[in-house]
Order: sequence, then C-alpha cells, then structure tokens
Amino acid sequence: MMNWLDPRKGARALVLGGAALLGAAGASAQALEKELVIATTGGLIEKALVQSFYTPFSKAKGVDVIPAAIEVPDQWAKVQAMSRSGGMEFDIVTATPPDLVQKKDLLQPIDCSKLPSVTANGVKGACTPYGVMRTVGGMQIGYNTEVFKDGKGPRTWADFWDTAKFPGPRGLPDTGDREWWVPVAALLADGVAPDKLFPLDLDRAYKKLDKLRPSIAVWWKSGDQLQQTMRSKEVVMTMGYSGRLISLINAKVPLAVSWDGAIRDVGYMAIPKGAPHPKAAMAYLDFFYSLPPEQHVKFVDAVSYDTGSAKTANLFPPERRAMLATSAENFDKLIVADYEWIGNNRQMLRDRWIAWLGR
Repeated sequence: MMNWLDPRKGARALVLGGAALLGAAGASAQALEKELVIATTGGLIEKALVQSFYTPFSKAKGVDVIPAAIEVPDQWAKVQAMSRSGGMEFDIVTATPPDLVQKKDLLQPIDCSKLPSVTANGVKGACTPYGVMRTVGGMQIGYNTEVFKDGKGPRTWADFWDTAKFPGPRGLPDTGDREWWVPVAALLADGVAPDKLFPLDLDRAYKKLDKLRPSIAVWWKSGDQLQQTMRSKEVVMTMGYSGRLISLINAKVPLAVSWDGAIRDVGYMAIPKGAPHPKAAMAYLDFFYSLPPEQHVKFVDAVSYDTGSAKTANLFPPERRAMLATSAENFDKLIVADYEWIGNNRQMLRDRWIAWLGR
C-alpha cells in the first residue's frame, strides 16, 4: 500500500481487531480477497461505518477492511490518476448520483441481480448500474424556532423566498452540488412542478435567485459552517444537509426542518475499474444490506443520515421517524433530479454558478 494509507492505521486496527480472532474462514469467505480498501471522507461517518459495517464484515468474511480518509474531489482526482497508471488502490469509492453518470467510464458496472440482499432490503433504487446507496438524506429547509414560533416557519421553497412573510437573513450552500441544488430550489419557489424541472430553465432560476440574493447572509462551504450559522443565529433559515440539521435538533438547538420539496441527497458506494479486490467489494455491498435493520439504526443514530435500508425507519418512534429521509412520510416527497441530464451538463452548470456568484 502507498503512504497515503498510513495515517489510517488507527482506523484499520479498529476494523481488524475482530477479524484477527477468526480461525478459519468459511468456504464463501475463502473465495474472497483478504483485503478491502474503502475511500470515505473520514471523521464521524467513517467511525460509524467502522463500528456498524466494516468490523462486522471483517468478522463474518475474514477480510481486512482498510478505510482511506479522503475528500470526494481528491478521491476522484486519485481515481483518475490511478486509472491512467493502471495502479488502482481503491476498491469502493464514494459517489453522488451525478458522479455515477459523469464518472461512469471510471467505474465497474454492477449486476444488481448478484446483490440479493440489496434487492430484498433496500429502498426503491438502492441498487443502480454503477452504485449502491450508502446514505440517504435531503437538502432541506432548516429554520430557527425562536424566530418562527408555534410551527409557523417556512415549509416550502416559496416560503424560503418570501422575505416579507418570513423576514431575516438566509443561508445557501456554495459547496457540493450547489450548482444544481440551488437552481432547483429557485425553480420550485417560482412554481415549477417537480416533474417539469428538467432540463433546468437556468435563466428563470437565476432570475429568481437575483431576487433573493440580498437576503443571503452566508454562502456556507461546509457542514460545520452550516451548523455554526444556525447555532450562532447568523441566519434565521438555511438550505442544509438533513443530517447536519437533524444533529442540531438532537443537540437541542432551537431548530425545525421541513421535508416539503427537499432535494434527495444520496451517497453511493461504487467500485472503480481495476479495483484490486472486486469480489470482496461486491460481497461488502451485499453484506451492508444483509445486516438486520437494528444494525442500521445504530449508524443512523450516530450520523443522523439514513442508510438505504427500507426496514429501518419503522424501528424509530414517530417523532424521530418524522425526521428520516426514508420514512414513509418523507421518502416520496423528495425531489429526485434528472441525474443523467445533470451529469452530462455538470461543467456548464458549474460555470454558470461561478459566473453568477462572482458578479
């Protein structure tokens, strides 16, 4: 392994602790490679993945799981470089839905028929031709309940744009997939029906954004900054990652969220072409969904994001279930983008965003 894996030895030790106790692996495990390198963004989510999924997989299959902490843009840069050199070292990478379109030439196709646990236990669309859902959330509205009391806060993107009825500074993202998240919200605010959003009418979207721009106090660039703006009351409402906003609610920050018009935000597990341990990678993808829903509950509690398990939400009490993306109340409300169109137009979308924000 190359040196960039060395800092993760501590995380690796956590995963291998249980696997080291194994005597002989079963027949199915013997058919797998003995190592699996999974690229994650590190931090809390990696720790939760280690505890809920990596360690159980190691124990069950006798495969050493090596977490490689790397931010997604750097991950793709490495994947592209390793693809050119023929020295791929990642077995599983993190991908957004547009990545599965834009980067599919770098990815190994996935035969969903060979992942029976995903098919049996996942939400609709959990397995795609190039990726399997890992986490599910939404880009939603979060608002301060000390400013907007008694449940009278903004519910829709039209409310978010209504500065007369809902006065105060707002926050919007300048990170991740903001070049389509924000225009989608603008078009919904302008009355476009969810099934008529694509292809995006960017002239209309940016005209609507021009009207809201004076009220945007923060263009947040990270989940940490998003949370800080709400803790400090720098903004009274924001578009934000559901996991980050719900974590604040769990920490008793005076905050509420709305799932109306929330834009589905999915993290996928994908296998790069040339992955050195492809059998172990496929085995892990299916194992992820083979675990009982109670194991997924532990992960959801730790990170405030759902997995793609269809059987987890019902294990939560009603008030907590109402905050889950995969609950029956919320899943069908999520705006599902035309990722094929986004993936094929991503650079144009980014150029338009950068030009508008820089004016």
